[in-house]
Amino acid sequence: MKSTVVTVTLNPALDKTVTVPALEVGGLNRVRQVRIDPGGKGINVAKVLHGFDVDVLATGLIAGGYGERLLAQLDRQGVPHSFVRVPGETRTNLKVYSESDQVTTEINENGFDVQPQSVLEFLNVLEELLSEASYLVLAGSLPKGVSSDIYGQLVELANSKGVRTILDADGDALKKGLEARPYAVKPNLFELQQLTGQGVETLDEIISAGQTLLARGLSLVVVSMGGDGAVFLNKEETYQVKPFPITPQSTVGAGDSMVAALVHGLVTGKSLPELAEWATTAGTVTASKRGTQVCTAEEVQNEVHRVTAKKLVPKA
Repeated sequence: MKSTVVTVTLNPALDKTVTVPALEVGGLNRVRQVRIDPGGKGINVAKVLHGFDVDVLATGLIAGGYGERLLAQLDRQGVPHSFVRVPGETRTNLKVYSESDQVTTEINENGFDVQPQSVLEFLNVLEELLSEASYLVLAGSLPKGVSSDIYGQLVELANSKGVRTILDADGDALKKGLEARPYAVKPNLFELQQLTGQGVETLDEIISAGQTLLARGLSLVVVSMGGDGAVFLNKEETYQVKPFPITPQSTVGAGDSMVAALVHGLVTGKSLPELAEWATTAGTVTASKRGTQVCTAEEVQNEVHRVTAKKLVPKA
């Protein structure tokens, strides 16, 4: 199956969002509304890209009855997929949205155990899928049994085929994936500090740390700063984009929406400032929604005029 963009989710989930009037810890909570969505960072990216009319395919590992339910939902949404089935059961992640304070509480399961032969099977599947792809998105946590260097292996595989990789991970998986030189990476401030060992208190320090990553062979760095927006750097330019005001409902999927809009911008040839504005808008729109709902192309198109990419000139 051919696709322009392939997204990888090694630890997918069924995201169950329940809405309660007010979360009573230790007390009885009556649910007003339930929503179940296919989840996992790579899957979220694929859903947004599909809504942006980008030729995308989701792959990864899947297990059990919950896994079949997840795939059936992707089918209903029209998102192409090619997952490798493994023993066990796909996890369920519970999101509890409290209407009184508009806060979402997340309770995430660990996921299934993966055997070495399943990893090898997945690598073979991915190698075939990458034969016609232009971009690979690696995002999210790793299930038990999968080595923390897996993203590094996948970046190397993509590089060998001339496929650009966008990496959005954390911990050792991010560190080891970075060593293989992906095309782009999207760390938050804590991750940026961990990766570079540099301070990230000021904007100049953030830019300097981002340039350190570029010097390691990356082409694009996006530093996520939460409510302060993000800094976008390539070897020629640096921009900051701040989000427009919203009432945050849930951060679930906001970063994934940024990654999806980022890839959309790369696929469609947008300039760095345009790409930065679209990515920031996508993340902001998703953060304004309850639970695990993500932005649509129409919403981003309608709101992107509300943000402006500000060019930054690093201090000498």
